[in-house]
Amino acid sequence: MVFSQWRIVALFFTHALSIGAIHTRIPDLQLAIGLSEAQLGLVLMGQPLGGLAMFVFSSAIIERFGPRRTVLAVLPLVILTTALASIMLHPVALFGLLALNGLGFSLSNIAINVEADRVEAATGARVMNTCHGVWSLGFLLTSILGAGLRGLEVDPATHLWTLTPVLLLLLAIVVVPMPVMPERPYSGDMKGKLALPTLATLGLVAFGLGAGLTEGASRAWSIIYLRDSFDVPPFVESLALPALLVAMTLGRLVADLFIDRFGPVRIARVLSGLAILGMTVTVTAPNAYVALFGFLAVGLGICVLYPLMLSAAARLGDRPASQNVAATTLIVQLVSLGAPGLIGALAEGLGVRIALACLIPLLVLTFAMAGRLRKSAA
Repeated sequence: MVFSQWRIVALFFTHALSIGAIHTRIPDLQLAIGLSEAQLGLVLMGQPLGGLAMFVFSSAIIERFGPRRTVLAVLPLVILTTALASIMLHPVALFGLLALNGLGFSLSNIAINVEADRVEAATGARVMNTCHGVWSLGFLLTSILGAGLRGLEVDPATHLWTLTPVLLLLLAIVVVPMPVMPERPYSGDMKGKLALPTLATLGLVAFGLGAGLTEGASRAWSIIYLRDSFDVPPFVESLALPALLVAMTLGRLVADLFIDRFGPVRIARVLSGLAILGMTVTVTAPNAYVALFGFLAVGLGICVLYPLMLSAAARLGDRPASQNVAATTLIVQLVSLGAPGLIGALAEGLGVRIALACLIPLLVLTFAMAGRLRKSAA
């Protein structure tokens, strides 16, 4: 890899460490505040709600200031709101902090994906899936740390506030020296306009929605699913998220080799089929260990589906890549806004097992819409 490729990979790793710490602590925050599953689902809606406005204006912000300065401005917000969530133990406060967290996450997420696409365009080599693989590795490491600290009964405040200065320092080391990469060429005069969806981006959303919602729901509810469904120690409960992330990480790190050989459409269909099988195993599991195997299969199945959607959006070429990436992510986020509340209501009334099963039809849609990725092979 050239220097610019290593730098963007390191940025994805830093981003994951900043985002991931709070997820293993959601069950602890739920109990500390005294939230039911349905109430937790409503509180978790704060994050996608906070990010919605940013998706419309994110392209203009990124084109104006560049990915580097955008990340430097908003990723510290993510780090600080995560730490504050451990001490402001009230449902309204947690909702507000997650909204700010979602704002920072959404804008920084688009910025780093746009920068990864610029690196691909400048170097002529795929790096997007590797970046997402390293992102998953960072998320996995912070999840394993969270699982271990939960097993040692370390409280969330000690955990999250200790990480805060470390993450801020790492962010400065990685981002400040980043080189400025030229944007990908595009046709038309669309620069500076709002990142509204087009028919092309809506087609890609139909492909990527199932994977995006499955990943988000599994992060938030996998530990709770094992906790509520099986009589196992807290450490085993906490393995659900690492199981998902191990599979996602390994799949993403090697995916570019297979995509270059077999093409994105064929890989997407094989993996989405595996995700359907894995989720079926998870929701029909007779014990926690079979469920963990199911989460492994789900993680491998969805590992590159969402990155493939983003890469295809960036390569459409009808307008700046930042607009297509933002527009595609906007629709996914709009659906994600209602997803936590819906899953929480289903979990409250029918159990988390049934709530997760409702993701299977969306994964079937992903399988059916894989042909929309053909332009990403260009």
